[in-house]
Amino acid sequence: MKAQHLKIKEYCKISNNRVLLNDQLLYEDQGSDFTTFIKLAYKKMDTNYPKFFKMDDLSKLGFLASDILLKPMTQDSEMSKNIALVFSNSASSLQTDRKHQESIMDKENYFPSPAVFVYTLPNICLGEISIKHRLYSENSFFIFNHFNAKYLHDYASSLVESEKADEVLCGWINCEVEDYEAFLYLVSKEGSIEHNKEEIIKLYTTK
Repeated sequence: MKAQHLKIKEYCKISNNRVLLNDQLLYEDQGSDFTTFIKLAYKKMDTNYPKFFKMDDLSKLGFLASDILLKPMTQDSEMSKNIALVFSNSASSLQTDRKHQESIMDKENYFPSPAVFVYTLPNICLGEISIKHRLYSENSFFIFNHFNAKYLHDYASSLVESEKADEVLCGWINCEVEDYEAFLYLVSKEGSIEHNKEEIIKLYTTK
């Protein structure tokens, strides 16, 4: 399938204590910090993955946005799930890296936590998503200085054109304390939005 025939099937945005699916507001709570908000959003979205509460903030953010998009497609175990994951951000796992660094700086109180250390790679989030939705397809996590619509477009298109994936979940997840955002979109053969750089940027920048 040629790149120009691909579509954006759906997209999800989580930022400013709001969860949106396409243009629809699914949940909002302006009175909470991120930790409280993401837990309340998890319950509201009926995510049902107990390990969620052990994840670092970056993984929680990416996992929740992914679950909203993928759950309708992966609930049926008989359905094909050749869905690749292509994520990106600008900070890698910096927030968790700092927590790990704090745990090993004091030689008198040296106690690195395995529960923290396991999330010192941003692609751990992709593993959690793959486990929940039983995905065995390709996944990649890229670090850019800023949201790179062209790279995501080209990479997703190449995966479908080379038949390495039927669909691709792409996007951007950044999380640094209260400065966080998730923007994920599903590249598919179906949908009403053209899969091109201009449309991707438009969806990302629209509040």
